[in-house]
Amino acid sequence: MDYKQFVADTLAPALTDVLSAEDIYQKIERPKDTSKGDYAFPAFTLAKTFKRAPQQIAADLVEKIDTSKFDKVEVAGPYLNFFLDKTAFSAQILSEVLTQGADYGQNQSGNNGNVPIDMSSPNIAKPISMGHLRSTVIGNSIAEILKKNGYNPIKDNHLGDWGTQFGKLITAYLKWGNEEDVKKDPITNLVKYYVKFHKEDVEHPELDDEAREWFKKLENGDEQAHQLWSWFRDESLKAFKAIYDKLGVQFDTYNGEAFYNDKMQGVVDALKDKGLLKESQGAQVVNLDKYDLNPALILKSDGASLYITRDIATAVYRENTYHPAMNLYVVGSEQIYYFKQLKAVLTEMGLPSAKNLHHIPFGLITVNGKKLSTRSGRIILLDEVLDDAIAMAQKQIAEKNPDLPNKDKVAKQVGVGAIIFGDLKNERMNSIDFNLAEQLKFEGETGPYVQYAHARAESILRKASDVTIPTEGAQISDPEAWETVKALADFPDTVVEALKEFEPSDIAKYAIRLAKAFNKYYAHSKILADDAEKPARLALVKSVSTLLKESLRLLGVEAPDEM
Repeated sequence: MDYKQFVADTLAPALTDVLSAEDIYQKIERPKDTSKGDYAFPAFTLAKTFKRAPQQIAADLVEKIDTSKFDKVEVAGPYLNFFLDKTAFSAQILSEVLTQGADYGQNQSGNNGNVPIDMSSPNIAKPISMGHLRSTVIGNSIAEILKKNGYNPIKDNHLGDWGTQFGKLITAYLKWGNEEDVKKDPITNLVKYYVKFHKEDVEHPELDDEAREWFKKLENGDEQAHQLWSWFRDESLKAFKAIYDKLGVQFDTYNGEAFYNDKMQGVVDALKDKGLLKESQGAQVVNLDKYDLNPALILKSDGASLYITRDIATAVYRENTYHPAMNLYVVGSEQIYYFKQLKAVLTEMGLPSAKNLHHIPFGLITVNGKKLSTRSGRIILLDEVLDDAIAMAQKQIAEKNPDLPNKDKVAKQVGVGAIIFGDLKNERMNSIDFNLAEQLKFEGETGPYVQYAHARAESILRKASDVTIPTEGAQISDPEAWETVKALADFPDTVVEALKEFEPSDIAKYAIRLAKAFNKYYAHSKILADDAEKPARLALVKSVSTLLKESLRLLGVEAPDEM
């Protein structure tokens, strides 16, 4: 039941002449101080309409509405404060959660519409570094949130498997590479050659000419160039998939940039047919003055394509293949302007899904305040960080619970989960300075803290396994339970809001809030005391466990039953 709507419906008969039902609903607030009610209506918003003091408006309203289904309704200055009937509210919420289980909060607003999500997108022959973490876990969580809202997400790992960097890599490999070394450890050695190329070309700029020539050969189908490129790609994908498995992330497609090579001429032809392609200093551009944007460069003066040419081809392919309800790009905030240009060009082309193209930007991830860079050699490998996190979790578990069954499995769930949660608890536009030790703490706003709250709830349920938990009529009079019950009730709205802003941190913050409320309840209440309300208290614990696990799942984090 939507209790905010219940409050709005209560107010509606008294305000029907001045406010629509939707306006009333939007004005209702949630007081931060629960002593001031569970919901509040600000009467000062009607002062101009009624030409009276807000306090008097609130006092008149309380006389005109039916307050019988609330614990109480009070006038507090310009506010009308509503206190819900705690017993009835608790019984209703617990019944909904226990009956629906993990489906609680599920809605069908997306009508099963397809939503391609461009995410992760590492470059072939380079390692997956900490710099790739954000796009990967933000995109994966948004996919789960989309599903929860009734959409069909399509996770597309748009690999960086084409471009001039492959001319550089082929040049570097042929000059300094060794086939045996590459076979032993492909990514490490290939990136070593790439870094060396960028150090050497400072003194030897002719290397850039060689690299351009090799890429031209690759584009023209040269057998040696294509063989090396294919080898680099295959070895890279094996390494990538091992890391994605560790993260628990899967993709629906790995269509990289090379997949669109034969589709770009169609883009150029379509732009010409629509009269959008204009010559500028020998290059071909699309004028975007009416969008207050610089021209989009489609073809260089030598006829070479650019990233945007390929991205237009990608968007057209996704349009024809998926007929998307939305088209999402989880790419860093440094590309905001670029995606404005891309959307403008697609709009000019008349692509139906252009209006629902959304760039989902995010802030940088730094280590000790420094930006990560493959070219400079300043990289931190994601695989190594995940292994470090798992090892640190193993050590903590050995100290806290040495007899824990499946210690290694739990350590992986906790270690990997800590890294994912540590990223997603931050609003995505904020930059993050990564600190593994902080993220693995069992106290504070961390993944392990939420996981431990879930494990605590499961432990309580195991101890009371002989008690039948009611799915209806579970009435709790304990005032300490109230904040936990209200947190449970907020989950469906949180799911909707998280999608509206493409903001996984809404889910992470919700999980922290629910875990905190439950831990406070646990500290102040004797849950397993043998009295009449014991089954109802256990219904609350079961509901908490269900929603903590579901919240973590939406973030891509597992929830161990024991820790």
